[in-house]
Amino acid sequence: MTKKWAAVAVVAALAAGLAASAEAKTLRMSVAGDASTMDPHANNAGNTTLILKQIYEPLIDRNQKLEKVPGLALEWSNPEPNTWRFKLRQGVKFHDGSPFTADDVVFSITRALAPTSDFKLYVNGIKEAKKVDDFTVDLITTAPNPIVPDGLPRVHIMSKAWAEKNSVQQPQNFRQKEETFAVRNANGTGPFSLRSREPDSKTVLARNTAWWGWSQQGAGNLTEIVFTPINNDATRFSALMSGEIDFVLDPPVQNLEALKRNPKIKVLEGPENRTLYLAMDQKRDELLYSNVKGKNPFKDVRVRQAVYHAIDAEAIKTRVMRGQSVPTGSMWTQFVNGYSEGNDKRLPLDRDKAKKLLAEAGYPDGFEVTFDCPNNRYINDEQICIAIAGMLAQVGIKATVAAQPFTQFLPKVQRTETSFYLLAWGVPTFDALYTLQALIRSKGEGADGSFNYGNFSNAKIDALIDGVKSELDLNKRRNMMIEALKLHNDEVGNIPIHHQMIPWAMASNVFAHHQAENQLDAKWVKVD
Repeated sequence: MTKKWAAVAVVAALAAGLAASAEAKTLRMSVAGDASTMDPHANNAGNTTLILKQIYEPLIDRNQKLEKVPGLALEWSNPEPNTWRFKLRQGVKFHDGSPFTADDVVFSITRALAPTSDFKLYVNGIKEAKKVDDFTVDLITTAPNPIVPDGLPRVHIMSKAWAEKNSVQQPQNFRQKEETFAVRNANGTGPFSLRSREPDSKTVLARNTAWWGWSQQGAGNLTEIVFTPINNDATRFSALMSGEIDFVLDPPVQNLEALKRNPKIKVLEGPENRTLYLAMDQKRDELLYSNVKGKNPFKDVRVRQAVYHAIDAEAIKTRVMRGQSVPTGSMWTQFVNGYSEGNDKRLPLDRDKAKKLLAEAGYPDGFEVTFDCPNNRYINDEQICIAIAGMLAQVGIKATVAAQPFTQFLPKVQRTETSFYLLAWGVPTFDALYTLQALIRSKGEGADGSFNYGNFSNAKIDALIDGVKSELDLNKRRNMMIEALKLHNDEVGNIPIHHQMIPWAMASNVFAHHQAENQLDAKWVKVD
């Protein structure tokens, strides 16, 4: 090459570099807590799935309206009662350049069914995955199952070869804090790849230019995403106001008015498909963390009713949530198939009745118990717990709030090292079986009772839930779900508090689609 052409090449390269730099669109995003792991089947918590959904893809995806649309599967059908068939997208590659095939789907579905998987709920009723050819997979169910497609948008597809190479064929045992290669590394097919990972500090994702979906109408223009968890509300608020952060998924509700007044900030608001609730240990003969010895107050329905009657959900809405909640008596929202207004009635605030119930149950002076809570997962979660503890004190129950970051709180609760706790539950399948099976059914095989850490148990409810799993008459199925929740509410198996409202706050040049799942889908985000 002559010097002249070499010089031209250098100038062209510099120009190309400057053009690329000018087109770079970085989204600096913050939430109160970090993802707990990069293993796509180990931890079904919002902050974890928020990052992983940018990296990995499911067979079936959801669009901005939360409707099911093709993902890694172009089409699906139910050719036989116990078989769902998926035709796969061809030409897709993982971030390491390896091709996506049916082998990866069979491997990933099998992995999601594994004992250490936290995603068994989403593959509920699937017995096995079978390869038909390189781009066709059959999912075989234990019984006819009309809602298999509803769970699959949350089941990420991994590379079988990558998993075998790095000895992560099984999901991380998250409850035991197992360390594996997949905890800090990822290899998906999605719109963004993992560039760097510093737990509790910073996670950087880079645009996957080879992603098949960038040609879709409305696709975003981000070239990089920087996730920075900021636990402190005031610090997170200041970072957004000063321009250090572009997007906050969980702005402090007490700062919303200030954010709305700032012309450089915009706030999107809407209801979330998530319910905050209280759960109680109803299995042990003696609570782990209480002054009551030799028995368990929460085994008595009168005690559970007393706790319910003592809580003023409207006061929590106005004083703690600044209006950003919807008090409820239902364990799921109106977005969910199986919702009924009849089950959405709270027990009334009645502290005199609460005291009477406690006395009838043998606790005229109340009792003491530790109240486990997260302090960086839900909007004002610790403040909600403190408010509830104050309300319970008025009827004689001394609940000592033990608040900690979600990455520490959740494994503790999952080990059932708790007597009384606050948690929230979304329904990404938009079908009530997801809640009934995980939170309300007795502990059993697979997904049965997988998040029922209070061990509430009722044989009649279990029978209804098991019937829902395979009932093909959709009207009958819905009525069974409504009946199951009514029985649960009568027994006060758990105590719903409110459905969370979700404001998102962002710089005025950021354009995002607000969703009831409270999961930013970065592939649709644009930055001017």
